[in-house]
Amino acid sequence: MKFTDNEKKLLLQIARKSIEEEFGREGFNFNQELPESLNQKCGAFVTLSINGELRGCIGYIISDKPLFELIHIVAKKSAFEDPRFYPLTEEELDSIEIEISVLSPPKKITNIEDIKIGEHGLIIQKGPFHGLLLPQVAAKYNWTVKEFLEHTCQKAGLSKNEWKDPETIIEIFTAEVFSESELRRQEK
Repeated sequence: MKFTDNEKKLLLQIARKSIEEEFGREGFNFNQELPESLNQKCGAFVTLSINGELRGCIGYIISDKPLFELIHIVAKKSAFEDPRFYPLTEEELDSIEIEISVLSPPKKITNIEDIKIGEHGLIIQKGPFHGLLLPQVAAKYNWTVKEFLEHTCQKAGLSKNEWKDPETIIEIFTAEVFSESELRRQEK
């Protein structure tokens, strides 16, 4: 999956306008013609941060909705429904940085040597417990593969070494990740 700068810009606009309309501002005009690539059905996450600190992140691994619609939904959920944070306030609106991660379908692995830091995200599942970390998380914190596995287990509510249990399912995925600040830098 590769998106053009224009497609990235449109997805980021959808995310920002979806959040802004909750404060009575103008929403995104969905009546305009959108590129076909924004109609594909795939997973996506919207991550919000303020001054480099996480402020909300919600998404879906897979989706039966077109990408543009999914971004509209998860942007609002990231801003107002992430249980780790209080809902975004209008005062914070101009301070948020929006990052979008569009996911490939997950692939089950049995050999942890298949995991590439900075390229793969992880999903760990055991029984009713599951956790996901995006590819950029391990790269941001300079984690080893083992640390990435441990943190994903903890995110799932499991002990950090549960990834070693043969009952634990480990999946990898890739993501095309882009942000408002990245596009601003490219425009300069």
